[in-house]
Amino acid sequence: MEDAIKEGMGLLIIYGLKVIGAILILIVGRLIANWAKRKVASLLERSGKVDQTLTGFLSSFVRYLVLIVTFLAVLSQFGIETTSLIAVFGTAGLAIGLALQGTLSNVAAGVMLLVFRPFKVGDYVEAGGTAGTVKDIRLFFSELATPDNVQILVPNSQVWGTVVKNYSHHATRRVDLVMSIDYSDDIDKAQSVVEHVVKADARVLADPAPLVVVGNLGESSVDLTIRVWCQAGDYWPLKFDLMKTLKQRFDAEKLSIPFPQRTIHMVNGD
Repeated sequence: MEDAIKEGMGLLIIYGLKVIGAILILIVGRLIANWAKRKVASLLERSGKVDQTLTGFLSSFVRYLVLIVTFLAVLSQFGIETTSLIAVFGTAGLAIGLALQGTLSNVAAGVMLLVFRPFKVGDYVEAGGTAGTVKDIRLFFSELATPDNVQILVPNSQVWGTVVKNYSHHATRRVDLVMSIDYSDDIDKAQSVVEHVVKADARVLADPAPLVVVGNLGESSVDLTIRVWCQAGDYWPLKFDLMKTLKQRFDAEKLSIPFPQRTIHMVNGD
């Protein structure tokens, strides 16, 4: 009886110390996890190159990683083999990953978008088969707004896996127009009118210089190709104003904009 009590006391002391050690490991692990989260968040914020969404995601990921290591250390404290447990977790993680393949691909694409920044909030882009102004970039999807203010949510995997056209990336853009005149009109006069209209608009940049040339001899018209550069924000207003002004000036200068024409030869049956 006395030996049993001594043995029980010994086991109680041993396991009691293990429980105390496990509690200490949990406390220290949690403190380290919280410290690591704050440290990672602070470093990423100070860099100024990482999006706030990605900062929160990465700092939380580090915290949970430390907590997992802490949990495995607690299990080892009680003599539980963690190797087989890790294998079980790995198999379960693989199964979950396969089941959530589409979701995880969106998360991975979201991380890539937030890291490499092919576009930012406020840019007008064409991506994932749609176009609009970027309103938000999240881990699962990107939010766009069309010119008529319709919300579009595009899965990040579709954005990252396709060609992205960012119309706002560069500070300047080129406006391309085609003005057609009749074959009987004076080409030099038409070019002079276009050049005068273009140079009179303050939004047209002097460098690169505007280009006005004969771009094509069509079936029923001589086509003048007009290329001018402007600030990206002036693209659409300038294009619309130039088309209107050129039409008015062509009318004033008696320069005709011909319609498609066909010559029909009628043969008498006799």
